[in-house]
Amino acid sequence: MTVLTSFAGVSAVQRTAPGCYRAEIDPAWSIGGKPNGGYLLAMLGRAAVDIGPHPHVIGASAHYLRPPEFGPADIEVEVLRGGRSASQLRARLDQQGATCVEALITTAELDPESTPFWDAGLPSSDVAPFDDCVRVPGTTPTGISGTIFEQADVRLDPACLGFAAGAPRGLGELRGWLALPHSETFDPQSLLYAVDAFPPPTFDVQPTGWVPTLELSAFVRALPAPGPVRVLHRAQLVEAQRVDESCYVWDARGRLVAQSTQLAAIKLG
Repeated sequence: MTVLTSFAGVSAVQRTAPGCYRAEIDPAWSIGGKPNGGYLLAMLGRAAVDIGPHPHVIGASAHYLRPPEFGPADIEVEVLRGGRSASQLRARLDQQGATCVEALITTAELDPESTPFWDAGLPSSDVAPFDDCVRVPGTTPTGISGTIFEQADVRLDPACLGFAAGAPRGLGELRGWLALPHSETFDPQSLLYAVDAFPPPTFDVQPTGWVPTLELSAFVRALPAPGPVRVLHRAQLVEAQRVDESCYVWDARGRLVAQSTQLAAIKLG
């Protein structure tokens, strides 16, 4: 029986000294035996808002140097500039003396009453209803263990599921829903996980092993309403064993609350 752990709990950090934090990397939030990149970035985001002058992460650019092991890790955060409306910080996750993830993070205070001035450049947020979508199991079609999918509720639109039967559409696009354990409400820091929560959209091109993130840039655009979020995860170009992906996250109001781009390694025939 899978024991569900709250995202706030597994991504929590504890201050040990000024600018220094202790984190515990949970093996349940992993893909193929490696911690999920968005999960790790959320830890860095929590440390950044703890030491910085603003309560919300609005931007983060992370480089993944090596996957950490499960268990204790150290996080160091440096305030580069503390501004009135926004601040910039550098955060690093170390383990056994080696840096695993390094990020530049921007923090601010998001206005819960803000509304978009213009949003016509966004893709469609259309997706089948939550209950009509299919939950992603704990093992991928290529046999990779994804224990994280036993924690977070990731559901795919049936229109995207051809790859599961060996018939990808060739669009490089997955749509669906994401909910945290125990119906936990997303906050700006957990949205850093949301933009990296879905299976690789290249599954809709050709089955492959997992696709490790090299660099991830995430933007939090608004405070999310309670409830699951809808997600569009799209691949744009596969070349030289690299793929760039874009992700869009909308809340229950249909408001875009986060988006990201990432560069990842991939091996396709």
